Amino acid sequence: MPRILSIDYGQKRTGIAVTDEMQIIASGLTTIPTHTLTDFLKDYFAKEKVEAVLIGEPKQMNGDPSESASIINGFVKHFSNIFPEMKVIRVDERFTSKMAFQTMLDSGLNKKQRQNKGLIDEISATIMLQDYLSSKK
Repeated sequence: MPRILSIDYGQKRTGIAVTDEMQIIASGLTTIPTHTLTDFLKDYFAKEKVEAVLIGEPKQMNGDPSESASIINGFVKHFSNIFPEMKVIRVDERFTSKMAFQTMLDSGLNKKQRQNKGLIDEISATIMLQDYLSSKK
């Protein structure tokens, strides 16, 4: 069974998570500089079977698009042009950064480790993906 990949897109860094081959468990894969994302994805898709890509949809508390929505929508268009065969699933990403930070606290990471913004992005992508998997059940 192909994997599902999750992208927590940011202007500087992008967190990436992926499911196992049975699509049961979401795991953080990496955080990369955003300018290298397209090359990373081309390489990853060449090596692994991926059936869909989740991309966060930033929203405000009232459900309206957030300030960063236009940037991410631009990325989604770019992604769809480069990978037209790949299914894109948009998911609400509200609270994922706060949940990621709380996860870091709960797992006992020290202050310096918790300041690693790349790790927050990777955990955020993992949370989005795990929430999606849970909603499919």
